Amino acid sequence: MQYTFDVFCTTIIPTVGRDSLARAVTSVLTQTFTAAHEVIVVNDSERPLPAAPWQTDNRVRIIETQQREKCVARNTGAALAQGTYLHFLDDDDWLLPDALAALHQAAQQNHDAAWIYGTARFEDPQGKLVGTINLKRNGNCFTQVVAGQWIPLQASLIRADTFFAVGGFHPTMFVTEDLDLARRIGLVATFAGTETEVACILRGQDWGSTSNYEAGPEWVRWGRDRILAEPGAFARLLASADDGFWHGRIFHAYLTTALYNIRQRRFGTAFTRGTLAAAALLRAGKYAFTAAYWRALRTHHVGRDFH
Repeated sequence: MQYTFDVFCTTIIPTVGRDSLARAVTSVLTQTFTAAHEVIVVNDSERPLPAAPWQTDNRVRIIETQQREKCVARNTGAALAQGTYLHFLDDDDWLLPDALAALHQAAQQNHDAAWIYGTARFEDPQGKLVGTINLKRNGNCFTQVVAGQWIPLQASLIRADTFFAVGGFHPTMFVTEDLDLARRIGLVATFAGTETEVACILRGQDWGSTSNYEAGPEWVRWGRDRILAEPGAFARLLASADDGFWHGRIFHAYLTTALYNIRQRRFGTAFTRGTLAAAALLRAGKYAFTAAYWRALRTHHVGRDFH
């Protein structure tokens, strides 16, 4: 099913009523981009939002959920969206003025891409730059997202049809849900980016979050094991590995999921993952003899460091 709405994109902002919500919404409404776009604020706080000027803008809709967590709130907003693309913004983050114009241009230049992204800028609560991140790859990026390369939702547009085709956000994942979505989209679709800075994400020593990041590693392992079980995953991984490092990350992914399944006492699945790890090593060919390949095996947090 192809979506042909006149609205280019819908920004969905789940909120628990933090004071920073006004900045997030206003950053979308004041974009230099002139084509039609809308904002859906999903109030997941179980209490009314304080009155604010942005609530009178006809591009904004407010819907209510009952503390159902971010994934459910985002999926609910997406179900009501009219945009060809979906944009997910947290209530403590914000867009830069030319963000939608830059992402629109990238989308026009890459019609087949389901995930369009730009550079994310990280700032601490005092406005000091912490770092930036950009995948800097187009096309099939499945190995990169399986390996843990982070493409922030705040700096991304996702085609609505692809989002719904893969099932949206997993409703029981309360952390690392963005990585999980990127993996499922990466299995079936392509990515395209611009190096333009498009979003600011709040980070730093005094930053507070509603997410339980201590549970993150276990959710990452669960999601990676689940995506590697999908038909065509092995071939898709090989097609997106173009150097020794990424071939090494394929071997690493299957080896670590084999160990994960051993700990879960799923020995048959562990054997399958181990067999595919061996196949990945063989398919790496000449790349298996490079330093980059073995560096990939020692790397634990691909894409988590800012650069």
